[in-house]
Amino acid sequence: MTKETIAEIEHLKVRFSTDNGDFDAVKDTSLKIEAGEILALVGESGSGKSVTSKAILQMLPDSSIQSGTVLLRSDAKGLQDVRTLSPQSLREIRGIDAAMVFQEPATALNPVYKIGFQLIEGLRAHHDRPDIKKMTLAEARVVAIDILRKVGIPEPETRIDYYPHQFSGGQKQRIVIAQALVLGTKLIIADEPTTALDVTVQAEILTLLKNIRDEFGTSILLITHNMGVVADMADRVIVMNQGKIVESADVFELFASPQDAYTKKLLAAVPKISDDTRRSRTRKVPLKVAADEDAKPEDIVIQAEQVSVIYNQNASNQFIAVDDVSFEIRKGEVMGLVGESGSGKSTIGRSIMGLASFEGKLKVYGKVLSDLSNKERRLLRQRIGYVFQDPYGSFNPLLTLGEAIAEPMIVAGPDHISGFGVKNLKQAMPRVEALLEMVKLPKTFASRFPHELSGGQRQRVGIARALALQPDFIIADEPTSALDVSVQAEVLKLFLDLQDELQFSCLFISHDLAVIDMVSDYISVLYQGKIVEKGTGEQILTNPQNAYTKKLLASLPIPDPKAQRN
Repeated sequence: MTKETIAEIEHLKVRFSTDNGDFDAVKDTSLKIEAGEILALVGESGSGKSVTSKAILQMLPDSSIQSGTVLLRSDAKGLQDVRTLSPQSLREIRGIDAAMVFQEPATALNPVYKIGFQLIEGLRAHHDRPDIKKMTLAEARVVAIDILRKVGIPEPETRIDYYPHQFSGGQKQRIVIAQALVLGTKLIIADEPTTALDVTVQAEILTLLKNIRDEFGTSILLITHNMGVVADMADRVIVMNQGKIVESADVFELFASPQDAYTKKLLAAVPKISDDTRRSRTRKVPLKVAADEDAKPEDIVIQAEQVSVIYNQNASNQFIAVDDVSFEIRKGEVMGLVGESGSGKSTIGRSIMGLASFEGKLKVYGKVLSDLSNKERRLLRQRIGYVFQDPYGSFNPLLTLGEAIAEPMIVAGPDHISGFGVKNLKQAMPRVEALLEMVKLPKTFASRFPHELSGGQRQRVGIARALALQPDFIIADEPTSALDVSVQAEVLKLFLDLQDELQFSCLFISHDLAVIDMVSDYISVLYQGKIVEKGTGEQILTNPQNAYTKKLLASLPIPDPKAQRN
């Protein structure tokens, strides 16, 4: 028996008019979504996934030029071409016949309104449709509370009157899903719904979406670049590259026997937890075992002894961000620090930089941080490189990339101990060009601005800036979490090559165990401010002892639909 078609796109083309000429974002794309189906639309940033999905609800900007047919099923009128509908008719179908779940829940929710108002607003905005029951404010509130309960928000009767900032990232994403469900939509368009979330929260959201499909019969168009998520969720997969569909297949068939070279590249780029991955990394300098107690003092770059960071220390609502943490990082070693958002990972990095007040003993390059003056701390910071999580927000948009890379050298001045301090940009340019070549970028990029580069290219520049003063120690704070999987693989390979060549020590922070396993010599697992488990990758990932570590491993999507579903 043929399933009912919920949405169908035929020969869609989308072109954007820009200052640099026309750009074809989608080129002759056709797809069909059936009732109760989860269809995954896969590809890198810029492949045309989101543009294709937004065409279903006609949410593209006025600068776009479209051709083709976009059909969406309505209970009232059956399949209709949304491209022919008036603005009023489009408002009537949005949220009811199809609803969007956006990638970033913090920006999808209005910060000045309580979440209850935002849910009820949708319920009361569609009174003009004859098939939608008119509701009083009290009736709509009851429905909103019920849908919050169904998506797993605790104490919905109370929390319906909370503002968005009073929820965690995962809870905000559940609220956005509740907005999509509250009107009983037949199709949810989920645009990268888990990209910004920790692996454990991601697992909860994916389980919620599958339960919604099973309970309500809702179709889901899942847009993602994470092949582990695809293996976990999808019934069918469509792969897009440069605006075109390059492959379409059942999820089991696609993973077992991908046909297109781009699909094979996407699957090969997924970080995997395996002995083969660990063995593939050969080191130029043998690793000193972390448990070795005979290390010379000069070999210890970072030494933390019972370090705690407490916010609002003198208030009744004090918060312990880091709780009695101890660890060592030695010359040439990479320590992976893994944990959820809010576990204290970045706070530890800021403490090492001397940017957070802490209790306990923290030695950097053999010097006790709390004993140093402000000037001495500033000088010490110049010996530490920092790679930030966000390749978009970590650069001044008004500076060229050459100026951004040169800035640490100019601030350090010509007398800096590294020998790379300079007086001005002209003196810094030879070093800037050498750094760009080191991270596999052309020297000509020095004259470009950040907005002219892709996310992966910007993160390469971020690594170059961190290496400007040739530090012995680098803090890499979630440096690949915002990147597509293939770009992530390129940046991680670059990082490993540079670490082998330059032999810097590193604190590598991530919530992705597969990434941590790929780059780290040993791993510390952080949970609610405490290190709950330490060891080599093999020890942590093949024989975890702590319940939280086991939960992290169980939550990690496996890029194999058979293994994932088992």
